[in-house]
Amino acid sequence: MAHWNFGDLFDSCGEILAAETPALIHGDRVVNWGDLTRRSNNLAQAFLDQGAVAGDKVAIYMRNCPEYCETLVACFKARLVPVNVNYRYLDDELHYILDNSDAVVAVYGAEFQTHVSALESRLPNVHWLGVGEAYEQLANGGSGEALGIERSGDDLLFIYTGGTTGMPKAVMWRQEDLWYAMGSGNLAPSNQGAPVESPVAHVENLRNYGQVFVQLVSCPIMHGTGMLTSIATLSGGGSIVTLCKPGLDVEELWDTVQKQRVNGLIIVGDAFAKPMLKALEQEPERWDISSLQLMLSSGVMWSPAVKVGLLNHNSNMLLMDSFGSSEALGFGASISGAGETARSARFTIGPDCKVFNEEFDEVAPGSGERGFIARPGPIPLGYYKDEKKTAETFPTINGVRYAIPGDWCTVDKDGTLNLLGRGSACINSAGEKIYPEEVEEALKTHAKVDDALVFGVDDEKWGQAVTAVVLLAGEQALGDGELRNHVRGLLADYKSPKAIYTVKSMFRAPNGKADYKAAKAYVQAL
Repeated sequence: MAHWNFGDLFDSCGEILAAETPALIHGDRVVNWGDLTRRSNNLAQAFLDQGAVAGDKVAIYMRNCPEYCETLVACFKARLVPVNVNYRYLDDELHYILDNSDAVVAVYGAEFQTHVSALESRLPNVHWLGVGEAYEQLANGGSGEALGIERSGDDLLFIYTGGTTGMPKAVMWRQEDLWYAMGSGNLAPSNQGAPVESPVAHVENLRNYGQVFVQLVSCPIMHGTGMLTSIATLSGGGSIVTLCKPGLDVEELWDTVQKQRVNGLIIVGDAFAKPMLKALEQEPERWDISSLQLMLSSGVMWSPAVKVGLLNHNSNMLLMDSFGSSEALGFGASISGAGETARSARFTIGPDCKVFNEEFDEVAPGSGERGFIARPGPIPLGYYKDEKKTAETFPTINGVRYAIPGDWCTVDKDGTLNLLGRGSACINSAGEKIYPEEVEEALKTHAKVDDALVFGVDDEKWGQAVTAVVLLAGEQALGDGELRNHVRGLLADYKSPKAIYTVKSMFRAPNGKADYKAAKAYVQAL
């Protein structure tokens, strides 16, 4: 095995780990490694028997559940390309994803049967497999033996990303590149924090380790953060725990952490962390969370005060803020522990990453100049069926190919990154560039604000007026100009919102990411 391929790694895990070792845990249901190996082998063989060939696409359309991971593993084993489908999409959006990806198989949760029925005639080339009786017949209907096929590091994974503008695009990752981008196994406990040089070494370390890392993925696996952390954990012989309720229920989350002795917890910023902390503060003696070693967030801001609060309930765990995207991993990281100063939007820059200005000149640390973060290989091949966007996002600069998703920042003298936000969401107000995340973080430092989103609204005077929607903490009342004055005390005056609207619920997707389009539409409709 000279290359890195997740199908090969999952085969190795099935051979090495004890059959009764838990692999997937969902409420009271446990799929052990013996069952996962058998069922994923059967599914993989069934896909091939039904006519799928290496490189064909398989859409996965369901909420977090064991079947999601089983299908994902089966795709890797059969050399098929997994395609993540956002279960919040409506019929036309779903049609776009399955048609654009050229999916030949779609595995879906039974709760989405109405949408599937509406799409079947529009997508005649898709074989639909519902989780239930039909799925179980395939998962249990074969010998369960390994496929015995030769795989390649060139085998692909698609991650559809919505971004902030335009239709979703599929980021194409070679599996070998993805393995290296995820740290070459350094997050697997069996590798003791170090990257491994070969699949043989990875497997041997796993064979000798004898322990299982239990990770709760509380955000949707359909998004990059949930999917990639699940792949990393399973390929390191760990266990994936998922929650049963469709939305975030913090009592279920903490109950599960305690019951399953969870070691790692995947969240998405304050949208998850704030209600989690509130529950702990309201009932500080209810849950034992001492098993937690690591809590990881990616994709949105994670406030320092919330980090400190969480650490007060378990001083032995580490909180890791990861700066990356579907288009590139490892831009930077921020790790907080008890007794340290928690930070927001400040990251230690990843190895080999650079910051360029719009002329593609490298930004000098400490200059205060704004630039965009760039990551050289290992990076994706590009976007599926979109050469123009591929050329824009993955340009070659001075002979080196980079991934540049559009995140802007400044660089301190010591190399620390200060994240400003995604360039496509940048507000241009009277010629000044304003990054929404910077203003959002300023608003959220006010004691009365629980959450905030900031965006630009077309304005005759300013071009774009800085506008905010805020979710207040409890039954709070705001004084006239109270929040605007608060922001002025932290940021330049022109960054303070021209208008602030209070809302009863924030415009966020289940993974915690901001829905700026919906927030802007709400304000414009007032």
